[in-house]
Amino acid sequence: MPAKPSFRPYAIRTILLFIVGWGGLSVIVIYSLPTVWLRWGFFALWVAALTATSFPILYFVNTRFSAEKLEMRVIVRRALWVGVYGATLAWLQLARLVNVYVLLGLGFGLLAIESLMRLRERALWRAPEIPDAEDKDDQPPA
Repeated sequence: MPAKPSFRPYAIRTILLFIVGWGGLSVIVIYSLPTVWLRWGFFALWVAALTATSFPILYFVNTRFSAEKLEMRVIVRRALWVGVYGATLAWLQLARLVNVYVLLGLGFGLLAIESLMRLRERALWRAPEIPDAEDKDDQPPA
């Protein structure tokens, strides 16, 4: 695992996702009526906008303050969790179901899922094999 993953390969994709997400949301909110397909478009663009917004923040926090150096796919997955969390809360708000308990319960539930996924990833990791010194002695000199 690299010491510090680089943000450069993800910068253009993040900016593009940011522009598409927030730009699409502004077009939907300003210029359209809330029909069924535009609501689904709103939720999809909301996930994209929140994911693109949270990715640089999560990258900074995880590379600067985290004791373990995470792979970029973990940071991308966490940013996607932020987008899914925000879209789920927006969807629940349509029926006026969001309160403090739903907010905290959903947040802790997603946090538990992410923690279990990280636990599984750490359990599947295997140490790289290093040849023993005995193997070198068995070979004839060159």
